[in-house]
Amino acid sequence: MTTKVPIVENILSANEQLAVSNRARLDAAGVFAINVMASPGAGKTSLITRTIEALRETHRIGAVDGDIATTLDADRIAAFGAPTVQINTGGACHLDAVMLQGALPQLPLEELDLLIVENVGNLVCPASFKLGVHRSVLIASVPEGDDKPYKYPVMYRGVDGLVLNKMDVLDAFDFDVDYFRQGVEALNPGLAFFPLSCKTGEGLEGWLNWLRNEVQDHVPGNPGKDR
Repeated sequence: MTTKVPIVENILSANEQLAVSNRARLDAAGVFAINVMASPGAGKTSLITRTIEALRETHRIGAVDGDIATTLDADRIAAFGAPTVQINTGGACHLDAVMLQGALPQLPLEELDLLIVENVGNLVCPASFKLGVHRSVLIASVPEGDDKPYKYPVMYRGVDGLVLNKMDVLDAFDFDVDYFRQGVEALNPGLAFFPLSCKTGEGLEGWLNWLRNEVQDHVPGNPGKDR
């Protein structure tokens, strides 16, 4: 019986080659890009719109929105004035480098400083497919529970920044922040961590400052971390 392992390895290898090409295209245009991942309902679009609203006076921001169907999230983002491209995956549970490669020519990259890619809501598949961005960010949320780092270690291990959203409802849920952080630190020591509320704005400035610094420190052509 033919094993599927070599097939999977070939798919991932081809995806990584395209991710390198995407990175080169972004670097050539001087664009810093992040991949935002989360489970459905954690607040990806809310964080993105909050970010655009806060930074649009100082940063030129574009977005790529990945979703299984509809343009609801892309429409929300575009309403804040950011050039936005929608990717409907047709049922696929993640974005990949091929999809991003097709989206990049539809954006005015030379006119952007920051590109925010909103991945499909999922805590499994997106971790395996590199896009060619510079940093990956994971959004967790209080209502999801404090056990997610223990249940989805690959996702938490492979990101550069972690947002814990919906801190405004912490008192209403049995969520142990220390237990959550212990699970995160065991997988990704020293990970940049931002507890905040997109609804109230509490803690948002810490996230914004980190992102400002990442964009400022970005040097086109610097390989950085491979995402």
